[in-house]
Amino acid sequence: MLGNAQFKVKKLANACQRGFTLIELMVVVAIIGVLLAVALPAYKDYVLRGSVTDAITGLTNMRADMERYYQDYRTYQAVGTTSPPCAAVSTGMVVGKFTITCPTADVTASAYKLTATGSGNVAGFTYTVNQLDSKTTTITNTPGWNTATCTGTKWITRKGDSCN
Repeated sequence: MLGNAQFKVKKLANACQRGFTLIELMVVVAIIGVLLAVALPAYKDYVLRGSVTDAITGLTNMRADMERYYQDYRTYQAVGTTSPPCAAVSTGMVVGKFTITCPTADVTASAYKLTATGSGNVAGFTYTVNQLDSKTTTITNTPGWNTATCTGTKWITRKGDSCN
C-alpha cells in the first residue's frame, strides 16, 4: 500500500502530463508565423520564376523553327505554298501562362520578331526575340523585379537580374 506522501507525488506527476500550457502553444504559433513570413514570399517567387520558363521555352522553340525554315528556304516569309512557322502562331500559341505570337507585319525576308505575353500571375511580363537573337524583357507591376524595358543578350528571369 502506498503511503500518503507517495500517493501525492504520483498524483502530482500525473497531473503535470495532461497537456500543453498556453505559453507553449503560443511559442509554436509564433514559430509557425515566422516561418510563413519567410517561406511564403520565397514560394511565390519560385512559382513566378517557374512560369517565366514557359516564355523562354516557347520563344526558343519557335526561334529554332524559324531558323530551320530560313536554312531551307533562305527567307523567313512564305515560299510558294510553304508557310513559315510564324504563320501558325500569328494569332497566338499558348505555352503555359504565356501566349507566343509572331505578327505577320514583323516578318520580312530577312527579319522576324517573336513575342511572349504573360497572363495570370505573370501578367505584365513580355519577352521578345528577333532573328539576331536580341532579347527584350518588359516587366510591369511586379514588385521586386526590374520594371523597365531592357534589351540585351539574355532575358530577365528572376528578381535582381539585368539584361546583360
